[in-house]
Amino acid sequence: MLERDVAPGIHRLQHASTNAYLIEDGGAVILVDSLFPRSRPHLDTALATIGRSIADVRALVLTHAHFDHLGMAEGLQREGVPLWLHQGDARIARHPYRYRTANSRLWYPFRYPGSLPIFAAMTSVGALSVDGVRGTVPIEADAVLDLPGSPRVVATPGHTDGHVALHLPDRGAVISGDALVTLDPYTTRTGPRVVAGAATVKPELALRSLDALEETDATIVLPGHGEVWREGVRAAARAARAAGID
Repeated sequence: MLERDVAPGIHRLQHASTNAYLIEDGGAVILVDSLFPRSRPHLDTALATIGRSIADVRALVLTHAHFDHLGMAEGLQREGVPLWLHQGDARIARHPYRYRTANSRLWYPFRYPGSLPIFAAMTSVGALSVDGVRGTVPIEADAVLDLPGSPRVVATPGHTDGHVALHLPDRGAVISGDALVTLDPYTTRTGPRVVAGAATVKPELALRSLDALEETDATIVLPGHGEVWREGVRAAARAARAAGID
């Protein structure tokens, strides 16, 4: 599903309860996060809808390297699209199913059975067959990337060691990845929150990283899972702290 102009010149591509974003600038585009291996037809359709093609994609920027954000990365890299990633997540990018979490994932489906359809949908689009990647372009905190949209990198570790958000101040938006979501796939709870310990390596650090998101003072929060939040990042961060982490 494509939702156009969720912020000026930014389009949301949603597949299996996970979001990616296309940022347009002039005649070029960057893709932020890459969904699942079988999401490629949706990406091609989305690009065609905005009058672009894969040839216009200057880079794939990853907020982090979990399998549900890495899905198309290897295929896009083979087609010549550079992959940009914080090196704190380079190991996960090489081995998408070898990552640490604060809590065991095994008991979550029993406590939150509503999550089962979400993960069944993810599995159906290739969540269990994501290829690792190497040779990524390193990105660093506070850097303004020389890419369409000129996003500024905001370090938001906790969900993963190398998690980053992307701030686009001229568009009033921050792409928060999984540092701040409005749907937790592991619990199905909605509203601003930090993802459960089933997928977050350092929950307390993840909560502290909400401070960095607040400092952007963005009006629009574009999360890795869930609906767009339009009531300001400060309100979203307050709500996420109040919700805590399961």
